[in-house]
Amino acid sequence: MNRKNIEKIDELRKKHNVIILAHNYQLPEIQDIADFLGDSLDLAIKATKTDAENIIFCGVDFMAESTKILNPDKNVIHPDIEAECPMANTVNPNELLKLKNSTPDAEVVSYINTTAETKAISDICCTSANGRKVVESLSSKKIIFVPDKNLGAYIQRHVKDKELTIWPGVCPTHHRIRKEEILRIKKMHPDAEILVHPECRPEVIDISDYALSTNGMVNYVKKSDANGFIIGTEKELCYRLKNENPDKIFYPIKKAICPNMKKITFEKVLNSLESLEPKVELPEELMEKAKVPLKKMMDIGRGD
Repeated sequence: MNRKNIEKIDELRKKHNVIILAHNYQLPEIQDIADFLGDSLDLAIKATKTDAENIIFCGVDFMAESTKILNPDKNVIHPDIEAECPMANTVNPNELLKLKNSTPDAEVVSYINTTAETKAISDICCTSANGRKVVESLSSKKIIFVPDKNLGAYIQRHVKDKELTIWPGVCPTHHRIRKEEILRIKKMHPDAEILVHPECRPEVIDISDYALSTNGMVNYVKKSDANGFIIGTEKELCYRLKNENPDKIFYPIKKAICPNMKKITFEKVLNSLESLEPKVELPEELMEKAKVPLKKMMDIGRGD
């Protein structure tokens, strides 16, 4: 990225009172111009603490929606409205509502990786970091968990006194990570620790040293005495990890690429800075309903 482009970004940032939030899975050139990096909840919370009038969110659609829900009085701009999350889209809100009505003694826990419509009919949200904590906090023994079956299975193995009905969705990027690929890398680098995301397949989690959220990985690596790490999540997290830990070595899963995250490009961010479009627009009633489970989750705590 040339200096002229950086100067243009900085000029527009000041002119329009903008902050740029970027998810850990964004392209390196997007991470480099971000005011804040993090996971979706981390960024949404950071947005509540800024005086900036305009927020450009570099990530997939549900993340920009959550930021808008928690910051209804700010302009949230999503550089590419077609940057969607296929896992979030596996949940049909009408079908979920039918399931909820047919099991009135169950509480609905929706992963934050869901649409605003799904959140609005949920009892509480969770992250990959605090999912276990959230489920344990509920009084009901029966839980409907949406949308990720791998994260649901991970929570179920740790929470024995709850019965989870798990939606059959997956994150294609994490589901693509295979045990054999990680073992191949481990054979070449036997001293490397294996860190994987809870959205991975159960057999991948079984061979890991730790199953952690992206923020959990960032925090763990800083404290670990290990020098090498096999990173079982979207490969761009390794860019941030290397920047923050230049003396350590990171081995990505090269095929762990989220094509929807990659739809956010430098050029699209620049266009959004110039036009302050496209804005995230959600009905006020929907935002009010979706905010309730988000706030409940935040009261439980992050869990990182």
